[in-house]
Amino acid sequence: MKITVLGARGMLGHDVMLAAENEGHEVSGYGHSEVDITDPEAVGRRLRLDQPDAVVNCAAWTDVDGAEDELEGAMAVNGTGAGIVAEAAAAVDAKVLYVSSDYVFDGTKTEPYLETDQTGPVSAYGTSKLAGEVATMNANRRSFVVRSSWLFGIAGGNFVDTMIRLGNTQKQVLVVRDQVGCPTYTWHLAYGLVRLLDSDAYGIHHMAGGGHCSWYDFAKEIFKMSGMEVTTLSATTEMFNAKAPRPAWSVLESGAEHAITLPDWQDGLAAYLEQRRSVEGADS
Repeated sequence: MKITVLGARGMLGHDVMLAAENEGHEVSGYGHSEVDITDPEAVGRRLRLDQPDAVVNCAAWTDVDGAEDELEGAMAVNGTGAGIVAEAAAAVDAKVLYVSSDYVFDGTKTEPYLETDQTGPVSAYGTSKLAGEVATMNANRRSFVVRSSWLFGIAGGNFVDTMIRLGNTQKQVLVVRDQVGCPTYTWHLAYGLVRLLDSDAYGIHHMAGGGHCSWYDFAKEIFKMSGMEVTTLSATTEMFNAKAPRPAWSVLESGAEHAITLPDWQDGLAAYLEQRRSVEGADS
């Protein structure tokens, strides 16, 4: 299969490129400077040249707090841009996959969110991702929308790296305890996305690391697996006073008949830390 990845220089896009190549697909990838997904002419021209069978849209506005002040910018990329990509893919008879977020939910449930649950984003970022889901499905009848959460991977800044950096300079770290979700290793997610592309199971899918935890529990496990002696203190969301509201509970599970499940988040963390060490060793 010929696959075009947009947002290929980002954390997830980088791993999707590798996973698709490892699975024997013919892959082309472009970052924002090469293909701006908010530019219909640029996207259309690129896909007409590539003539892919499938397009994976990993391009995204990811600054959750920044979106509160820049809804127009977030919406241009995550919403309108997603529709542009899906429409251009349909024009060359390609299927399209849009990567969405757990933040399309309001977080008021106390059990895992399924694909059929009512959405209700509480932030500008979540609103923009939901707009992207709708735009993608409206523009291309052969579309996949994959909601995932709490991503970490080797090709971008993430929570694990932040905790390790803080732990190297501080004896105590303060972490939110009242937000619960599913940490997801982008390497595991990338293989799941490539598997899904091989199917015709169009529609919405939940695909995140197995199990769930709070950011506080996640941080404690990071320090434990890294062999770091750091005291982890817990705080409430309110104490951090972040600009964008976050769902308190955004645990994702799939109710799909042939759901693609990912390894537990602890397995993803262990694999990521090992990958991180090998990269650091190669660089030294």
